[in-house]
Amino acid sequence: MLDAQQAAGLAGLYPAVAADGRLVEQLAASGNAVALPAGRRICNEGDSCTHLALLLSGCARIFKLAESGREITLYRVDPGECCILTASCMLSGRAFPAHATVESDIDAVLVPASRVTAWLMQSDAWRNFLWGLLAMRLADVIGLVEEVAFRRMDDRLADYLASHAEQRRAVLNTTHSQIAADLGTSREVVSRMLKDLEQRGLVELGRGRVEVIDATGLRSGVPLCD
Repeated sequence: MLDAQQAAGLAGLYPAVAADGRLVEQLAASGNAVALPAGRRICNEGDSCTHLALLLSGCARIFKLAESGREITLYRVDPGECCILTASCMLSGRAFPAHATVESDIDAVLVPASRVTAWLMQSDAWRNFLWGLLAMRLADVIGLVEEVAFRRMDDRLADYLASHAEQRRAVLNTTHSQIAADLGTSREVVSRMLKDLEQRGLVELGRGRVEVIDATGLRSGVPLCD
């Protein structure tokens, strides 16, 4: 059960859900607040989904893992969102088809699977929230497939760096391995391309960091080394 402050925080981050006052009351009564540290594995491929997490803070990463150990990020879950793959598994009775891990410390509200499915029949607000999130995630995954199938890795890396600089910050506190996991390639490929970008004066590399010096230059589409 949530206290008044937690319930208010949930309503503020999920306005589509908060449109149904009775649903918010039920969420407060049946949900449990949890805190998960960065690096914690949330779910493995093949697991059963018993609870749906509504994020209040932090970030979760959903990814596929190949037998070779190579990863590719499918999407991230931020505050005001939930993992739509988890919800779909609850509705279909299927096992979780990917892996999920805590990328930055999470505060969340856990909702039992029985309530997730029941509210679909009872609440237009809940139904609209989940279907809207499903549509957004489906578009994200289709975009990812197009990126992997039709764009060169050098273009994808340059766009990845430029987008972070323009939308978030010029300095990415990340590793070459983490970038490779996001893009679905190897660390060696990313390291080689980043070194090429550094030699061109477009980025500056440091231990656990990449600073974007010239986002416009990254957008120019000049091929990198393969």
